[in-house]
Amino acid sequence: MTKAYIFDIGGVLIGLNMEACIRAFRENLGFDRITELLDPYHQKGIYGDLEAGLLSADGFRTQILAGSRPGCRPEDVDRSMAALLTGMDPRTVRAVKALKGQYPLYLLSNNNPISMVRCHEVLAENGLGDAFAEEFISSDMKMLKPSPQFYSEVVRRIGLPASEIVFIDDNQANVEGAAAVGLDARLYKSGTDIGLVL
Repeated sequence: MTKAYIFDIGGVLIGLNMEACIRAFRENLGFDRITELLDPYHQKGIYGDLEAGLLSADGFRTQILAGSRPGCRPEDVDRSMAALLTGMDPRTVRAVKALKGQYPLYLLSNNNPISMVRCHEVLAENGLGDAFAEEFISSDMKMLKPSPQFYSEVVRRIGLPASEIVFIDDNQANVEGAAAVGLDARLYKSGTDIGLVL
């Protein structure tokens, strides 16, 4: 029996636009190496270090600015990163609101403190600012999906049997990793009706 839901953020709750993010880094910063760092599921290089909690937000900004046009500022980095995140599908908003009163809801994401600012804004804009009991973010926990240790620690903190927790992600490897520790893991195809996997 399902007693809780865990949602990935990017690609599940909030849409992603890789092209817009690449364009923003190039136009706002003149930083052309963004394609070497950006990935839909697992960021690379210093972006990956940021999400793994190995590099601070300020350290990341400093390194990006070192490869950018003179005169660029830290807020230009943040604005460029925010371009990756689009809005929420109205079907997703309705589905999460419907679940909110019935189950505890959680977030589990390979993410970072810079992007989480925009994630929180998008959730709040859609009336979901207080929908989640807790968030498990890779940069905070210094673990990345699909690490079994990450999922196991999340299950431990939630305090329910893994089999009673539904986990929804848009990456097959992450779904398989979650299933390996006993979570009821379900693959969501971005852009489809999330209600089909709930």
